[in-house]
Amino acid sequence: MPGAGKSNNFDGSRFFLDGYRRTVSFADILKWQFGGGRRKWPRRIDNRPYPPPPSRVMGSELRATWIGQATVLLQTAGLNILTDPLLSDRASPFQWLGPKRVRDPGIAIEALPPIDVILLSHNHYDHMDLPALRRLAGHSAPHILTPLGNARHIHKSGGNFHIDEMDWGQSQRTGEAKITLTPALHWSKRGLWDANRSRWGAFVIETPGGTIYFAADTGYGTGHTFRDIRQTFGPPRLSLLPIGTHEPRWIMEPHHMNPDEAVRAHLDLGSATSLAIHHGTIQLTDEAVDAPVMALAAALKQRSIDPETFLVPDVGETLSLP
Repeated sequence: MPGAGKSNNFDGSRFFLDGYRRTVSFADILKWQFGGGRRKWPRRIDNRPYPPPPSRVMGSELRATWIGQATVLLQTAGLNILTDPLLSDRASPFQWLGPKRVRDPGIAIEALPPIDVILLSHNHYDHMDLPALRRLAGHSAPHILTPLGNARHIHKSGGNFHIDEMDWGQSQRTGEAKITLTPALHWSKRGLWDANRSRWGAFVIETPGGTIYFAADTGYGTGHTFRDIRQTFGPPRLSLLPIGTHEPRWIMEPHHMNPDEAVRAHLDLGSATSLAIHHGTIQLTDEAVDAPVMALAAALKQRSIDPETFLVPDVGETLSLP
């Protein structure tokens, strides 16, 4: 496995996080899938039209466009950064079977500005979309930063990429940004027998205009991962925090925050502004399509937090961040 031996959290076969070893077993999956409780989603939700994002954003200006699921276009300091691009119709090894998105991507690949960097957090199908990566390679040949063990999957896309694999705590510089991979309470699995054979993580992007935190997929746990980010890097100017794919809690809690936990993470981070991601795009778990957004509003109100500090952008909407 490329680079695996360099990790302090690798037992020679699989990656792990001290005190957090749980993965989802096949028995858990069967119990969940046959347990009922899944809310019905609409087959399709049409996107509202929005003006396209600018080609570049310079200096300390910061813009973010939510494209759907965990896919966000970040623009600052002359860099265009794309997180976990899910741009295909399905999150599945097959494009004719498996969970299908109910909303189109907020920006089509051909309408994206040139992409300099892709942050690819882990190998689950709703985060590592190989057909999309192949198309992005032809679009702008971006540099991919990803945790250890993922390059072998990315090469299967057929794209010609510059890929740097990273372990937790390692950093790469690109343009005026320094990008560091940090721990997340999650796991990896692409096939039947490869659970945790590649690393997973979150990213901190340090820019001249402030720090951006991309949480990707993560549970909340005790909140220590978020408090560690604040202590190490300072309060983020912007945090991208997942609020969906969280029910039922008995199986999802270790790996996916619910909206209330996302608000707690927002507070732990001391984030100036957070954006809600990872919801309302593709049904992977039991909650209703609009449940995460409604629960987020309730959690913010309960804690008397200004909703303008935890935004829910529409798909395809570009926000200019303070």
